Amino acid sequence: MLLRMKKVAVLGSGVMGASIAGHLANVGIKAYLLDIVPSQLSDKEEKLGLSLEHKAVRNRFAQTGKERLTKEKPSPLYTKDVLELIQVGNLEDDFQLLSEVDWIIEVVVENLKIKQDLFAKIEGVWKPGTIVSSNTSGISVHDMVEGRSEEFKKHVLGTHFFNPPRYMKLLEIIPTKYTDVNLVHEMKAFAETVLGKGVVIAKDTPNFIANRIGTYGLQITLQAMEQMGLNADEVDAITGRAMGRPKSATFRTLDLVGLDTFVHVANNVHATATDAVDKDAFTVSDTLVKMVENKWLGSKTGQGFYKKVGKEILVLDTKTFEYKPKSKFKSTSLEASKRAKSKAEGLQALVYGKDTAGELAWTITKKVLLYSANKLGEIADDIVAVDQAMKWGFNWDLGPFELWDAIGVEKSIAKMKAEGDTIPAWVEEMLATGNQTFYKQEASKDYQFSIGGKFTEIEEDAKKINLAKLKAEGKLIKGNKGASLIDIGDDIAVLEFHSPKQAIGADIINMINHSVKEVGSNYKGLVIGNQAQNFCVGANLMLMLMEAQDHNWPELDMMVRQFQKAMGSLRTLDRPVVAAPFGMTLGGGVEVSLPADRIQASAETYMGLVEVGVGLIPGGGGNKEMLLRWTEGVNPGDKVSLQPLVNHVFMTVAQAKVSTSGEEARQYKFVREMDGITANNDFLIHDAKQVALGLYNAGYKAPKERKIPVVGETGYNVLRLGAKDLMWGGYISEHDYKIASKLAYVLAGGLVAEGTLVSQQYLLDLEREAFLSLIGEPKTQQRMQYMLAKGKPLRN
Repeated sequence: MLLRMKKVAVLGSGVMGASIAGHLANVGIKAYLLDIVPSQLSDKEEKLGLSLEHKAVRNRFAQTGKERLTKEKPSPLYTKDVLELIQVGNLEDDFQLLSEVDWIIEVVVENLKIKQDLFAKIEGVWKPGTIVSSNTSGISVHDMVEGRSEEFKKHVLGTHFFNPPRYMKLLEIIPTKYTDVNLVHEMKAFAETVLGKGVVIAKDTPNFIANRIGTYGLQITLQAMEQMGLNADEVDAITGRAMGRPKSATFRTLDLVGLDTFVHVANNVHATATDAVDKDAFTVSDTLVKMVENKWLGSKTGQGFYKKVGKEILVLDTKTFEYKPKSKFKSTSLEASKRAKSKAEGLQALVYGKDTAGELAWTITKKVLLYSANKLGEIADDIVAVDQAMKWGFNWDLGPFELWDAIGVEKSIAKMKAEGDTIPAWVEEMLATGNQTFYKQEASKDYQFSIGGKFTEIEEDAKKINLAKLKAEGKLIKGNKGASLIDIGDDIAVLEFHSPKQAIGADIINMINHSVKEVGSNYKGLVIGNQAQNFCVGANLMLMLMEAQDHNWPELDMMVRQFQKAMGSLRTLDRPVVAAPFGMTLGGGVEVSLPADRIQASAETYMGLVEVGVGLIPGGGGNKEMLLRWTEGVNPGDKVSLQPLVNHVFMTVAQAKVSTSGEEARQYKFVREMDGITANNDFLIHDAKQVALGLYNAGYKAPKERKIPVVGETGYNVLRLGAKDLMWGGYISEHDYKIASKLAYVLAGGLVAEGTLVSQQYLLDLEREAFLSLIGEPKTQQRMQYMLAKGKPLRN
């Protein structure tokens, strides 16, 4: 049974403490945010005549932490409304509150003595059964509970969130030898399902898994840079996307993290290291020491390895300690890596390259692989935990052992041995038994090689539905280049988009039409979802632009009609349709979602009808669907003004508003109150499937078409006048006004009388005509071309 957390206390309101409280509030959990009592008044408090005993003063640190959540970007909050769930206080007046919570999270300064004293104080008010955890990034949790009772120790563990907690998937759970085993499993399930985390179980060792390997990797990269006489920009050109790492690569990442923070983490391992390898590897270089002394800490101080001067970004020359323009690094192996057809081929081209880039990539990769293998058993029980920690905590495409498989275990070890490296015995054992990879798949089951010398099955949560795996198992019903229909069990099918960027074109429309027929005859329901980086970024812009430039109006007209018809078939299908949007869900991606009976959105869903950014308005029924949502429940005889409702739709579309979360999408009615939100994207398809089954089992019937009341000519003039005021004020261009006028005409229902009930097809016809007229405009085509070339809107 899943743990229920009604109230949680977060002790410490710094960046991490406040952000953890914010994320708890995101998922609907009340959080007490407590911090120490200030020892002196601020200037502002003195001017207000407050004393140290005033409640506002005593709660100042926690209140400041809470307020900071509204200013940080990207926002730690799904919506600002969730702040109501955070109650601030202090560790003296409000300590008794800890006796009424379900979970206490310690996020105070990284000092063992302070943490031990705090845990002793917590036990004094502790309610038996309450979970207590530390968010420490490296201090031993076992040492923190020294001297506490046996019962208390059973309920203590480490819960190491990565920053920022809302966006970083990794949560390391660190049990001690005292922690109740069932509690560990319960916390893992809770964190995955409710908090949306990817959980790994780590050993109680310095810096746990991700920071241990990640810091080691950064340290040896810095050492290699100095040994090879390179600069940060040259290293970053090699250690970014080409190696399956984030674009920020090595030194831009260090600047973002903060060099002082990194040095603290490295010193933490160095201080507790018991072997010479770790002592040497985690010795902070003179370069970093000098940079920290100079307060060149990275982004937070305006300079680190990089420094922005005007519009130019300069890089630090670590030999002269002066900033200079970035170089244009070129490499044969890097170019070969970019041309490779697969991720594995690209990595092999780089790490086995014979130039500087290849040498650096190989040196770093080799050391990280050997270090990870040597530390297995010490920091984690299995290779899956290590790989997942690095993917979720450092945004690597592949974890160390997945990377080893990709470059070829046998080939790489031969090279390592030729260079005099010692291979861990368990890896040698794997090769000696005839196995050439750390992972393998047999009979649709995944296995990992373990230190014990055998392959063990990798157990996956039943809520993780893997579409690629299902297709490999023969569950594909039908597919083409743009989309696939897949049987996901229990008589539910998934319509998966897999065109480039999941953009909607003829292939997807054809597959929608086929899916409607197939599901209507043979399945209980349809889920629309995929497992790419984003749900859908819209229609195929390049195709539409080419047709417009060729003046192929009949073809464009047919494309829009077919898209509208396909969306209509989703709405009228006599089986439940559930859309499962996530990530970027823009333009046509929203239009695909809106006709669904339900939406099960990921918590991280960025939804918006953004067509005005390319000089268009929604053409696939988006305007009509938004009017349906905003006028729902309004009857012809009701004395309700439609204008404010239509104004909402107009502003949402005309300003191309995009939600910053699945929860915020409710404010625009992209997501309704009856729709669901899934915190963990890995469970999204499963949750959408359950919704579809629930609707079918409840006796689903397709909704009857209803007519829509419109504001007509009067409302059209109101909307157009507002847009004209913006044009006269210089806020929008003449072309922006033309787009807004077309949109106003569609949303008003044309020049009919206010309150007229119109059919949905009538509104679709208006929408299509406006779309086609705008795509013929030269300035719209300029906007479309600019977006395709630059990836951002043109204001012309």
